[in-house]
Amino acid sequence: MSQEQSLAEKLTKVYIKIRNKRSELSAEFKKQDSDLSDQLDKVKAALLTYCKDNGVDSVKTSEGLFYRTIKNRYWTSDWASMHTFIKEHDVPEFFEKRLNQSVVKQFLEENPDLVPQGLNVDSKYSITVRKK
Repeated sequence: MSQEQSLAEKLTKVYIKIRNKRSELSAEFKKQDSDLSDQLDKVKAALLTYCKDNGVDSVKTSEGLFYRTIKNRYWTSDWASMHTFIKEHDVPEFFEKRLNQSVVKQFLEENPDLVPQGLNVDSKYSITVRKK
């Protein structure tokens, strides 16, 4: 076995060992974080109930202040109608300014001679390591 081959094997072994340890730590963190998130959700529900039962929107305590607000989330179940509405009322700002990465990639692969003006591409090599 050549010295370069030996180095490649050592680096691969170290890479897999580090990746496995990170996965282990990540799983442990996610479990603990999920448990804490569940506990927070229960406390938030209790605070919302307190506000509702007492007819208040905010409460100041010696430990801090809590208040309730209304958060709205908007979505559509009919994209065709929404698209028509956006065009009719000239409100393109309803959309977020980002590109669908996989759709753009597929389009460019299928149409290599068509590149939209202003499109930027950042390409870099990456390494994928698989265990034997």
